[in-house]
Amino acid sequence: MKLRRNGHEQREWGERIRSEGGFTLIELMIVVVIVGILATLLIPKIMERPEEARRIKAKADIKTIESALKLYKLDNGTYPSTDQGLEALITKPETSPVPNKWREGGYIEGKEVPKDPWGNPFYYASPGADGREYSINSYGADGEPGGSGKDSDISSGELDKE
Repeated sequence: MKLRRNGHEQREWGERIRSEGGFTLIELMIVVVIVGILATLLIPKIMERPEEARRIKAKADIKTIESALKLYKLDNGTYPSTDQGLEALITKPETSPVPNKWREGGYIEGKEVPKDPWGNPFYYASPGADGREYSINSYGADGEPGGSGKDSDISSGELDKE
């Protein structure tokens, strides 16, 4: 209901015009409660298994690198050589085979090749193991080939089997 006072329209207290943006206090409180509930359910599960979370992240990172490698091959006809390494996804290689249609800006965001969740480099080889065109490996928490448990390797070849 609108009231007129001195020729100007005024709203009664509590009336809300629907065209006004923003959220009410109740709406904000509901969102905060929902986020709090989700946090109490999810954080303990993540905190109890940090190694498992790192392994899942390493697998996701390998998949991302694989996508970038496939784009590189689409543009240039081949994968980067082992000598060119994953750095070829960031900066244009100057060693043979020099890519003819290398994408300006690279194939991965950033100025560095990503590291695995333990801070170690991913290891790339082309051709890869088992007759594959390439392989990407993370050597786990210890950064050394082999190992078991948290130190076990994660390879692109294993991800294809999953």
